[in-house]
Amino acid sequence: MLKQLFLLFAFTGAAAAAHGQELYVYSEPASNMATGSLGVRLTNKFFPMDHADYTGYRLQPEVMYGFSKKLMLHASGYFSNMMQKQFEFEGASVYAKYRFISMDEVQTHFRMAAFVKGSLINNPFIPPMGEGHDHTAKPYNNEELDLDGSASGVSGGIIATQLLHKLALSGTVAYDRYFKNTKDELPLFFSKNALNYSLSAGYLLFPRKYKNYKQTNVNLYVEFLGKSNLDQYRRNYYVDMAPAVQFIINSNSRVDLGYRWQLYGDMDRVMDRSFLVRYEFNFYNIRKQQ
Repeated sequence: MLKQLFLLFAFTGAAAAAHGQELYVYSEPASNMATGSLGVRLTNKFFPMDHADYTGYRLQPEVMYGFSKKLMLHASGYFSNMMQKQFEFEGASVYAKYRFISMDEVQTHFRMAAFVKGSLINNPFIPPMGEGHDHTAKPYNNEELDLDGSASGVSGGIIATQLLHKLALSGTVAYDRYFKNTKDELPLFFSKNALNYSLSAGYLLFPRKYKNYKQTNVNLYVEFLGKSNLDQYRRNYYVDMAPAVQFIINSNSRVDLGYRWQLYGDMDRVMDRSFLVRYEFNFYNIRKQQ
C-alpha cells in the first residue's frame, strides 16, 4: 500500500512538473490541481503608492483543494497597510473553478473552465488622512477596484488554456460587480461594474530533458492584465504587463517572483506597479491517504 501511494505521488508530481508552465503567477489556468490534493500558498505584494509616503504591503494566505479533476476551490485572506492606518485584516474571498472542456493529446492539450469568486472586505474605499497618507500633494481619485482586498463583490468568467509542448497560452475574460464594504459605502464616483481580461504565456526553460520528478523546473512567464470600467460616466481602462520567473522544487513546492506595471490606460489608480513574491506547497493525494 505504501509503495502504491509513493508511485501515485511520484506520478502526480511528475505530471504537475511537466505542465508547470501552466501555473501562471498573476492568473489561473483552465487546468485544475490533482484530485484530493491540498495546496497552501503565501503571496506577498509590495506597492509603491501614489497617495502615501511609504510602500504598501499586502499579505495573502491561501488554501486550495482539488475536489475532483473538474472542480477545485480556493479560500484566501487579506492583510495590508494600504488603505488603513496600520497593518490590519482586510477580509476574505472564496474562488471556485469548474473545468468543462478537456482535449488531451501527447504533450499538448486544450482546456476550458468557468469560475466564480466572492469577496467580503472591510477596508475603507478612501484611505484616512495622516500617518503617511497624503491627500494634499495629489488628490485621491482612485478609479480601480478589485476583489483581492479592495472591494466586496462577485466575479465570474471563462478561461481557455492551450498547452503546446513547452509553451502554454491562456486567456481569461471575467465580469466584476462591486458592492459596499462592511465598514464603508461604495462612493458614487467609483464604477460598480468592470470587465477583466488577460492573456498569459508560460515557457518551460529548464530542465531541457525531463528525467525525474525531483528536478527543479524553471518557468518563464509574461502576462498582460487589463480592466475596463463599464459604468456610463466612468468608462476608462488600463493594460498591465507582468513578467515573472518560477521555480518548482521536488514537484510539490514553488516560488514565484514577478513585477507588474502599467503599459497603457487612462484610469486613475492608487498604484500602477507592484512586486510579487509567493511560496506554495502542495500535499498530494490527501483524500487517498486517510
